[in-house]
Amino acid sequence: MLFEDLSLSKSIQKAVFEEGYLNPTPIQEQAIPIVLAGRDLIGCAQTGTGKTAAFAIPIIHQLHRIVGSSKKAKQIRALIVTPTRELAVQIGQSFDTYAKYTNLTQLTIFGGVSQNPQVDTLKKGVDILVATPGRLLDLQKQGFLDLDHLHVLVLDEADQMLDMGFVNDVKKIVKLTPKNRQTLFFSATMPIAIRELAEMFLTDPETVTVSPVSSTAENVEQRVYFVDKTEKRNLLYHLIKTEGLSNVLVFARTKHGADNVVKALRKKDIPAEAIHGDKSQNARQRVLDAFKNKEVGVLVATDIAARGIDIDQLPFVINFDLPNIPETYVHRIGRTGRAGNGGIAISFCGKDEHPYWKDIQKLIKVDVKTINDHPYQWHAGSPEATSEKPKNSNRSGGAHKSRKSNSSKQNKKRWY
Repeated sequence: MLFEDLSLSKSIQKAVFEEGYLNPTPIQEQAIPIVLAGRDLIGCAQTGTGKTAAFAIPIIHQLHRIVGSSKKAKQIRALIVTPTRELAVQIGQSFDTYAKYTNLTQLTIFGGVSQNPQVDTLKKGVDILVATPGRLLDLQKQGFLDLDHLHVLVLDEADQMLDMGFVNDVKKIVKLTPKNRQTLFFSATMPIAIRELAEMFLTDPETVTVSPVSSTAENVEQRVYFVDKTEKRNLLYHLIKTEGLSNVLVFARTKHGADNVVKALRKKDIPAEAIHGDKSQNARQRVLDAFKNKEVGVLVATDIAARGIDIDQLPFVINFDLPNIPETYVHRIGRTGRAGNGGIAISFCGKDEHPYWKDIQKLIKVDVKTINDHPYQWHAGSPEATSEKPKNSNRSGGAHKSRKSNSSKQNKKRWY
């Protein structure tokens, strides 16, 4: 299939063609017609498969039809909510790119910076708003946002939005929007418990799953090192020096842990930076730009902050701390091996993390190569013989009560 087969407006086709897009990716091919038909949608596909374009392109097409060349005051007709500032910026740039031959305008709002420029733009009027939850609700409380004319609501990275503290914010945001809106959930992973929770907010949704959440890219070489917890920093330095690793994305579980890894590397003259929620937007953007420009060889990130990192040729991903949610492992290593390139994913597994590793193996069903030739091993034999289940190892990071959606299967009112 070609993009021209999707019945998109010529202005959008021109913008897409200039970006070098000829054939839609599988998630785009399946999702775009559903969005164009006005249906609610749960879209699940791995990182790097084009999820942003899968919702941005059809939204632009429909809004362009509605707004046309109207000179009336602009109103917010599409709202995209995403968990991180970096990802919000990335999505906003995508909308600017695909809509450059239309008269649609978009604004990206997030915290950590002055709200004044954002408020000034809102007062002038915009068609598309990309936002992080905190700044969105803050500006709404101050009376700067009117969502009464909203046609479509998008929750991007929906699993993280609902699973990492944004549930109440999402509920508040949904209540601010018209009941006849179209609602789209997109994510790289969608565990069953989170899917059930997501369906509370959707009406008779279609579901598109391009790749199973358990699948890892075939061109990513996976390795695991069983290492004493106290020796992880030494092992990281050992690998960087002995294997000449550069342009490395390292995942840490906490913000404090990320900072400590950076400090340890800097003491050994390894250029490293951390990116997480405690840093200002400007600082995070500077760090990300430095990493993309290869001015910094090692970037240490938490999972939420890493959601906005989009680098096509990232050769190495290292799980300094293993995630307690197996699907998160799939998302992490999906940062490498993108756009047809190869990549290497390395995991450090301490004694307390071995149950997590067993859960990951059950999910991915891949025989990951164990590297025993290193000086920091934690076991003298089978790891199963010495591991214990860590406390608080709830795979979803907290208790979630499943709730059935009360929405009926009635025909949904289209907004176009």
